[in-house]
Amino acid sequence: MYDYLKGRLVEKTPTYIIVDVGGVGYMINISLTTYSKIKDDEVVKIYTHFAVREDAHTLYGFYDINERSLFGLLITVSGVGANTARLILSSLTTEEAYDAIVQSKANVLQGVKGIGGKTAQRIIIDLKDKLIKSGIELEKIDQVHNTIREEALSGLLILGFNKPGAEKAIDKILRNDNTIGVEGLIKEALKMM
Repeated sequence: MYDYLKGRLVEKTPTYIIVDVGGVGYMINISLTTYSKIKDDEVVKIYTHFAVREDAHTLYGFYDINERSLFGLLITVSGVGANTARLILSSLTTEEAYDAIVQSKANVLQGVKGIGGKTAQRIIIDLKDKLIKSGIELEKIDQVHNTIREEALSGLLILGFNKPGAEKAIDKILRNDNTIGVEGLIKEALKMM
């Protein structure tokens, strides 16, 4: 029904936000991933999923289309409702959840509170092919860059920087320069923070 809402951010909590769109305040349930990506901007654009049940009409919001697409696929799995899908996307980034499903890493999905072995296997069986065919384009960093990324992140955390800020800076640098080493990556990240 609603593709996205764009309006003034009135309230922001780890589980929901309230967005004023033309004088109407919409309460939108969000994941922790979306919460961490939404800055305290005055105007936000949130991609939405409108869930209608007998007892409730609920609006779920996502910072980007990939997270919303993955949410939509997760709720098609038997035994995975909207709240469970939101919990998965709060515990894992979109990229981590996608990778866990496509690479059949049930243990990663089981690391999410409330997801047991059977549910993790069902998610993988139901969604693996759908995700591969879905066209969801995620930013992938190859294994060499992943090691460099982890070492640089570890260094920044030891220096006392917070993890979300450090990850954001490192990922931005790696997108622009894929030949950089650990030391150079840390130096560039320090300039950005």
